[in-house]
Amino acid sequence: MSFRNGFKRWMAAVLLLLLLAGSTSYMAAKDFSAEREPSPAHVMNQVRLAVNPLMLYLEQNHERSGTEEAQAELKRLAAASKVDLAYARLDGTVSFRSSDSLLPGVDNANRELHYDLYSAKREFKIAFPVLDEISQKQVGNAIYFLAKDRLVQPESALRPALLLLVLAVSFLSIASLLFYMRWSIDRRLLSPLVRLKRHAEEIRKGNYGETAAYPEAGEMGDLYAMFDGMRMELLHSSIRKNKQDQAQKELIANISHEIKTPITTIKAYADAILEDVCTDKETMLDYVGVMRSHIDKMARLTEDLLLHALRDLGRIAVEPREQYSRDVFRRMLTPIGHYVRTSGLSYVEPENMPNVLIGIDAVRIEQVISNLVFNSIKNSSPGDTIQVDAGLEAGKLKITVSDTGRGILPQDMPFILERYYRGQPPADSGMIPQTGTGIGLSICKTIVEAHGGSLSFASKQGQGTAFSFTLPLS
Repeated sequence: MSFRNGFKRWMAAVLLLLLLAGSTSYMAAKDFSAEREPSPAHVMNQVRLAVNPLMLYLEQNHERSGTEEAQAELKRLAAASKVDLAYARLDGTVSFRSSDSLLPGVDNANRELHYDLYSAKREFKIAFPVLDEISQKQVGNAIYFLAKDRLVQPESALRPALLLLVLAVSFLSIASLLFYMRWSIDRRLLSPLVRLKRHAEEIRKGNYGETAAYPEAGEMGDLYAMFDGMRMELLHSSIRKNKQDQAQKELIANISHEIKTPITTIKAYADAILEDVCTDKETMLDYVGVMRSHIDKMARLTEDLLLHALRDLGRIAVEPREQYSRDVFRRMLTPIGHYVRTSGLSYVEPENMPNVLIGIDAVRIEQVISNLVFNSIKNSSPGDTIQVDAGLEAGKLKITVSDTGRGILPQDMPFILERYYRGQPPADSGMIPQTGTGIGLSICKTIVEAHGGSLSFASKQGQGTAFSFTLPLS
């Protein structure tokens, strides 16, 4: 049961018990404060018991009711029964009064007859027919007057006790329920929140390894699950950040090394030229060629570093213009082919370049092809071949740069397009680990995708690698 539903049930139970306690208190207060009026049945029974001697005497002596002896006896019996009596014959004349204050000035008592119980302010009045003892015929009416305090109905102890019991049980139930609510809120709400606060403090300190779990389902379980999901995301973000920071440091170190080497080489060849080490023009041209090669390498490194920084800032500018593919790619591939051949490798250019209209940023796509070709050169040996092919596929222009070099290790393939990743040669190959920044292929992927295309590759160890990218037609 969720905490919300449980709280609703608790509140409903408390309100119900409060309503019961309030109703019971009201009934008890009303019952104790009200003046208790005796019930008619109780009064009638009390009257019959009280007047029984008088009725018996009248039935036996109604003919002598006017004599002094009979009236004295009736007064005695009335006083003993604590009632007042007026006896009237059938014609309404009153032949006996136990008190002169009874029916004063009444000529015909029949008008005052009430055979049912009649309640005045301070007394009860009731009439009983008087029957002759022998003939059982009515001979008159006995009118009785009884003070209300004469007939006191006994209080029932059960009703007040029951009301007090219900009231006590109600308050005890409310107290128990409130205690249970406090215990449940502490166990299911406050204690879990305190534990969650401790987990949050650990996360604030950078400790993401402590799992936050709640054993029950419901709102608190959902909160713990969401909190632990957030912890896992922060953990992964922290791991990625640490890896990125480490990769950034390695990138700076690699670029420093990559730039230092050509600068040192250029300086050495420049010093040799200045010191007239070159004895002829051909040797000098060779020196200049080496210097130019290293300058080109530095230019590529600088351009890659710039693109890397621009991508982090989300500011790689791609400005495609509609151009025909044959001319634009021919201008790109001619110097690239020359560079491949001067690197001691064979170069095969596209046999038939499709001449289609495409939206292309020629500068950025040239950077893509240059990076792919440069990677092929690094992973090839003298005598290997680098080939560029072009064709149409699924409404797109497809460019492929392939080589017959070492290929990519299977364990490197899932990560080869990721930033900072640098593949390694087989451990038993005896090859020197590759140098490089590890950002070239990721930059190529970004540029191609900015054109609306895609970059893919296929490789087999020992047989070579082929990188392909597509550009949508206009």
